[in-house]
Amino acid sequence: MRNSGILMHISSLPGKYGIGKLGKEAYDFVDFLVKSKQSCWQILPVSPTSYGDSPYQSFSVHAGNPYFIDFEALKDEGYLDDGDLSGIDWGSDPTQVDYSAVYENTFAVLRKAHKRFRKKTEKGFRKFVLANKDWLYSYGLFMALKNAHSGKAWYEWEDSLRMCKPKAIKAAAKEHADKIDFWCFLQYKYYQQWEKLKKYANSNGIRIIGDIPIYVAYDSVEVWEHPELFYLDKEKKPIEVAGCPPDVFSEDGQLWGNPLYRWDYIEKKKFRWWVERIQAASQIYDTVRIDHFRGFESYYCIPYGAKNARKGQWRKGPDMKLFKEISKQLGNVDIIAEDLGFLTKKVTKMLDASGYPGMKVLEFAFGSGADNGYLPHNFKNTNSICYTGTHDNETVAGWIKNADKKTAEHCKQYLGVKTDAEVPWAMIRLCWSSISQTAVAQMQDILCLDNSARMNTPSTLGDNWKWRLADFSKLNSELAQRLADLTRLYARCPEEKQEQEGKKAKEKKEAPSEETSAAQEDATVPDESDAAPEKPEKSPDKE
Repeated sequence: MRNSGILMHISSLPGKYGIGKLGKEAYDFVDFLVKSKQSCWQILPVSPTSYGDSPYQSFSVHAGNPYFIDFEALKDEGYLDDGDLSGIDWGSDPTQVDYSAVYENTFAVLRKAHKRFRKKTEKGFRKFVLANKDWLYSYGLFMALKNAHSGKAWYEWEDSLRMCKPKAIKAAAKEHADKIDFWCFLQYKYYQQWEKLKKYANSNGIRIIGDIPIYVAYDSVEVWEHPELFYLDKEKKPIEVAGCPPDVFSEDGQLWGNPLYRWDYIEKKKFRWWVERIQAASQIYDTVRIDHFRGFESYYCIPYGAKNARKGQWRKGPDMKLFKEISKQLGNVDIIAEDLGFLTKKVTKMLDASGYPGMKVLEFAFGSGADNGYLPHNFKNTNSICYTGTHDNETVAGWIKNADKKTAEHCKQYLGVKTDAEVPWAMIRLCWSSISQTAVAQMQDILCLDNSARMNTPSTLGDNWKWRLADFSKLNSELAQRLADLTRLYARCPEEKQEQEGKKAKEKKEAPSEETSAAQEDATVPDESDAAPEKPEKSPDKE
């Protein structure tokens, strides 16, 4: 069924504590989605961020980001008071996340909440810990040890802990028991708040599209605890790392630095680690977007220690063997494949075989001719997600401003507009009018914001993942109505379509068939005193 939604990460929500949270503003955003007749809210990975603040480089694939824990909810529960939150500088610019301020202050506040929590532990805490025992305690120990080592990466710890020697791990667990409990408490509260928000969204007809990176960070609990899953040497140092080769966007390519998987070993274990990861993600989100999907067909390997991604090579990935196993063990999981980048016939074949919808990004559509595959008139089927742009792209307003003359003219001609200012909403209209099953626009594009609101510029550090909506004043009823009108116009209101289909089915069920009417006429000889009532112009349920 056709639908549409908005891409905006939780960190971008407004609020007074420096970064978006799972509190009132998140619920207000769900309300805006409902008013504007949207049915999807797409977010970025919610895992804890590390150096560089990227949600795609995390300490854990399972943990939620403690930055998003709502302080107001903790106040209502008695774990915080006004004094705990007063006099804190969360940053001077409400449109930008000050990650330094957030890092310095968030955990100080949460430690106060944990101290009160320890005095009377909630009954649900033990249940949560047991339910998540496969990852939670290890994560707690990992974070406790990071703090004990002044935030240093695990591969900089002393040898006994770096190599996870049992005696050292047992001693560390005993020494840092209170700190481990703190990190487990944060996950308990995060998931408690997340489940409540998701339930609210779902009850209002909003599906959550989540996002998982294909790779994990080198400085993560998974690599530290399970080195056998990754392409490391005996000292747990990467042999080769992940990235992308040079292209028209970057002459040096992209050096991500993530450890690569030992796919041969993972396959021998029936892809258990990946199956469990997808299973966990599908329980947290309604739809799972897998980043860098083409890396499952073949992946780019760069020698560890290289300064850029110029010298690398492609290696064969698990291809459909992984997705067949996921389907076999989990059944039908709602997955979106991020199939952008350098695609080959083999990658396209894998995507088609999986049945997962791929992505169509309109910013890629212009300037190269009428046969460009990202132009909507070339879309081959409805099994795709159409985007104005993604978190890795310029905003549409920024993109059209920076586009070369040929690209800009082609875009405006295709959209039927004359000025740059008209392009963002014309692009949204084009997205919504496409045959793609789902249409998604960034919040920045709906607000027609320039590149100062750009979320991420790949291969750069220091100025990414910061954009925030300063307040909800711009998400007014006029904007909601404009988006709702567009969504109705292109039949992307699933709930309204279901209501219409329900009414038609009811009318069909209640209306007498021709055979029944004929039988009634034969069985009854009417006279002037027994005339049939006139058929109403409208059925009663439409009055």
